[in-house]
Amino acid sequence: MNEFVASELKNNIAEITFGTPKSNSLPGAILEKLAETILEEGAKPEVKAILLKSEGEKAFCAGASFDELLEIEELEKSEHFFGGFAKVLNAMRNCGKIVVVRVQGKTTGGGVGIACGADYCFATKEAALALTEINLGIGPFVIGPYVERKIGKSQFSAMAIDADFRSAEWAEQHNIYHSVSGTIAEMDSRLEKFLAMLASRSEDALSLIKKVSWEGTDHFNELMPARIHMSASLILEDSAKKNIEAIKERLRAK
Repeated sequence: MNEFVASELKNNIAEITFGTPKSNSLPGAILEKLAETILEEGAKPEVKAILLKSEGEKAFCAGASFDELLEIEELEKSEHFFGGFAKVLNAMRNCGKIVVVRVQGKTTGGGVGIACGADYCFATKEAALALTEINLGIGPFVIGPYVERKIGKSQFSAMAIDADFRSAEWAEQHNIYHSVSGTIAEMDSRLEKFLAMLASRSEDALSLIKKVSWEGTDHFNELMPARIHMSASLILEDSAKKNIEAIKERLRAK
């Protein structure tokens, strides 16, 4: 599978799909394209909602691309990379349309941020999630405001510190997932009905619901430069590079 971002309009719903070969992890170019596509689709008057999903039946998103993180050696490039996650989440927040996210499997790091950036999120029981950034030697700083908005600061801190996986049921109880199904087929059946319902709703009402639900988040813009710098600077340390290499080695051994 090649790296890609694709969009398709179905019954007034813009379906945006992304995919990369390594568990749908996200390199900088895909982050940029994803943010751009979300804003482009959101600007179309015929679009009533956006469905954001990833390719395949396994992992939803493994967060940042390890290969790209290992290649980054300059702070400016590092800040540009982590700024890509901020752009995607900001696009989800500001595109003006309801964003539905489909989580078919495990998700970590930035993938958790995308799930938390959703206005409505469908998942399967296999869709456990974890904030694993501490294992690399950084933290979930850029996605933090979006995760905190869903689960609160205390739960966010716990996830950031222990890096343990939480079950899909836990995520539903803590307001990240809004529908959890036993299988992908069951999830997609529910999702299809939900999107058909959205397509029949008032465009103005949906737009206002989006606006009201994100009230009080304008300060996210002010937080981002410092949050981006935190991750960007830490990932340049030798210890972080060694951590990434060690994790890659463990993954290859499986």
